Amino acid sequence: MINSQLFSRLSAGLLSLAISAPVLAAGPAMDATQKQSLNLHAIAMFFVFVLLTLGITYWAASRTKSTSDFYTAGGGITGFQNGLAIAGDYMSAATLLGLTAMLYVQGVDAYIYMLSFFVGWPIILFLMAERLRNLGKFTFADITAYRLNQGKVRTMAAISSLTVVCFYLVAQMVGAGQLIKLLFGLDYNIALFVVGGLMMVYVTFGGMVATTWVQIIKACMLLVGGTTVGVLAFSQFNFSFDELTTRAMEVHKLGQGLLNPGSLLADPVTAISLGLGLMFGTAGLPHILMRFFTVTNAKEARKSVLYASGIVAYFFNVIAIMGLCAILIVGQNPDFFEGGVIGGKVIGGGNMIAMHLAQAVGGNLLLGFLSAVAFATILAVVAGLALAGAAAISHDIYASVIMKGKSDEKKELRVTKFATIGLGLVAVLLGMAFEKMNIAFMVALAFGVAASANFPVLILSMYWRGLTTKGALAGGYLGLLSAVTFVVLSKSVWVDVLGFASPIFPYTQPALFSMPLAFLATFLVSKMDSSAEGKREIEAFEDQYVRAQTGVGADTASAH
Repeated sequence: MINSQLFSRLSAGLLSLAISAPVLAAGPAMDATQKQSLNLHAIAMFFVFVLLTLGITYWAASRTKSTSDFYTAGGGITGFQNGLAIAGDYMSAATLLGLTAMLYVQGVDAYIYMLSFFVGWPIILFLMAERLRNLGKFTFADITAYRLNQGKVRTMAAISSLTVVCFYLVAQMVGAGQLIKLLFGLDYNIALFVVGGLMMVYVTFGGMVATTWVQIIKACMLLVGGTTVGVLAFSQFNFSFDELTTRAMEVHKLGQGLLNPGSLLADPVTAISLGLGLMFGTAGLPHILMRFFTVTNAKEARKSVLYASGIVAYFFNVIAIMGLCAILIVGQNPDFFEGGVIGGKVIGGGNMIAMHLAQAVGGNLLLGFLSAVAFATILAVVAGLALAGAAAISHDIYASVIMKGKSDEKKELRVTKFATIGLGLVAVLLGMAFEKMNIAFMVALAFGVAASANFPVLILSMYWRGLTTKGALAGGYLGLLSAVTFVVLSKSVWVDVLGFASPIFPYTQPALFSMPLAFLATFLVSKMDSSAEGKREIEAFEDQYVRAQTGVGADTASAH
């Protein structure tokens, strides 16, 4: 049983690994990442991927003529394609690397940890997918501002979206530099410029069409690579799970405890807060929500979630098999440990377990393929984030707030492209600035803000008649500020970054505390709002309800 302090460190660090933020080690291990020799197989395969995706971007550019094409691929993506793209946005190379390493060390607790990522999908499927497609057009702010004050609510939604996107982007970029230094042997800053440059090309020229296909190809590559390694490794145990687990328990330091859960419950408050952040944060991530506007109708939106859930579930089970196989194949081979001492320090760091397994069962060719997949993953996720951030700037702030809905499409597209380039440059510069810093708090902050600022207002705007603009603003801004404040005062920042002796806020995850504050503020302020504007907004719920249920007008008009 690990103590609460260790659990807090583990949960903060692995949150940055296991979600779509490829941060190979969010603590001291990040600094210890060693530059490897050039992996020529990986570089060659990565160039093939880049050339393929640039070709797609060239094709997509010819199809991207309007704002609808740019933001949502013209609403012409099928449910299956969108499900693959969502899975590509959600699964990461770090999911593969981080969770395989966690299962290698922690056993079945890592599988329980994987399951925690699923609890957000039923919420999205049953409560949100259909209404998102019927009510929204380009961004989730279309829904929150549907019957409320457009300028004020869109500004708030854009600020919280950009907060999530920027912190996620920084985590991605730092992770990219460290990952490429680890796997490819390239310089950290070179990796940043390569990722930032390709991201700008994909989004600026290809928009959502190119981004979607980059994510689909990356998801397929990740599934093929992971499945190949898993099958080759599992075949060494005659595809017998009983044989695999029995032999793994014989050699693992946990012994019978390898299949006994318990260590993740050492600090129940942090565990619950982390679970809430993952569950409701997923349902408030702007780049995930944006994908529901790309399909043709609400039925396809529901299919998207169903396919995405199935793909992610399959991939997590592949990772579980890989982690158990690695205990025997990697853990008992002295070639993968420094000094040839079994049980010592793993060459390249603990997160290289999956890569060592790939090399053990498939040689340098499979290792190179999996390394190329890791880099491709970063590009796909970064492109999705950049598109969501650019949409918040151009559609929500420029077109809806500054131009008050009267902007020219060409000008809005131009603003979007400039915003994408700006976000790319900011991401590269912040990646350089945060190279040596513990970035676990950035991912915690991104999910905390998504769960506290985006989700409460979004879900209440869809389901609660009594919501008013004043209530939405109070809840949204309080959720944003409280999530940021709790993370800054936690050990992740207050002690590890700012150097104080002890944290003011004793937990590393803010959602358990900041999300209820946001809901409470939204409810109370809306109830106390007796203004004429508030009464009109409550009455307008009937029109919104009909649109949410039927989708009438969803394809011809934006939010009112």
